[in-house]
Amino acid sequence: MSADQTQLAFDWSCRIMSDNGCGFPAPGLHSFLFKPIATVGGFEFNKVMLLALITTVLVVGFFWAAFGKAKVVPGKLQMVGEAGYDFVRRGIVYETLGKKEGEKYVPLMVSLFFFIWIMNIWSVIPLAQFPVSSIIAFPAVLAAIVYVVWLGLTFKKHGFAGGFKNLTGYDKSLGPVLPLVVVIEFFSNVLVRPFTHAVRLFANMFAGHLLLVMFTVASWYLLNSWMIPAAGVSFVMTVVMILFELFVQAVQAYVFVLLACSYVQGALAEHH
Repeated sequence: MSADQTQLAFDWSCRIMSDNGCGFPAPGLHSFLFKPIATVGGFEFNKVMLLALITTVLVVGFFWAAFGKAKVVPGKLQMVGEAGYDFVRRGIVYETLGKKEGEKYVPLMVSLFFFIWIMNIWSVIPLAQFPVSSIIAFPAVLAAIVYVVWLGLTFKKHGFAGGFKNLTGYDKSLGPVLPLVVVIEFFSNVLVRPFTHAVRLFANMFAGHLLLVMFTVASWYLLNSWMIPAAGVSFVMTVVMILFELFVQAVQAYVFVLLACSYVQGALAEHH
């Protein structure tokens, strides 16, 4: 399929044992490609970008509405906002960084958590049906933000020499193996860490979306003749996968923020 086709783009008349004899339209990379909604000055704006923009508006709008005019006796919206904010603050930030050090990083971590969670949850929303995080550019940018914060804090806290030791595990007591440890730690922390931080989120959302599309398409493809019971099984698996994805979407947002907090904690830790 060409790049201008959208996800779930297949021949609706294509069913098993149909007269046209077509095979199963398996999902693939074409499930992650979309026609541009608009093109301005050579810049293409597509569905994924629209969902990311809507996510931003939803997150900012919700917390603005919840806390813009905060009251001592909170209303329902403020109570929901406080519950979500407190979950990230106490359940992730304080547990990792402590209350004293962690308080200043709460707004960043809350923003990351809810932005990622909403981007993920689009996967099971009718009409949207696509997790924004399954496009590597979005997790990569978020991981880059954490990476810059982490490196900045490392050198701000320890200076250049101390920051280098913090990043490389430099310790004279290691003796002859010190150069090898420095190289491995530098490669692991400075080069591999941001890559794995982004890919962990991307890969889970990418794989989950492929499975959802596969079972959804299979439910329709098998809905013919004596294969209708198999279509029913595929539909049940679709529902199961949706429920499982709802769990994974929240977990991935949690893990991303937990790792971000652990990186900040490492940057602030004293080198021994």
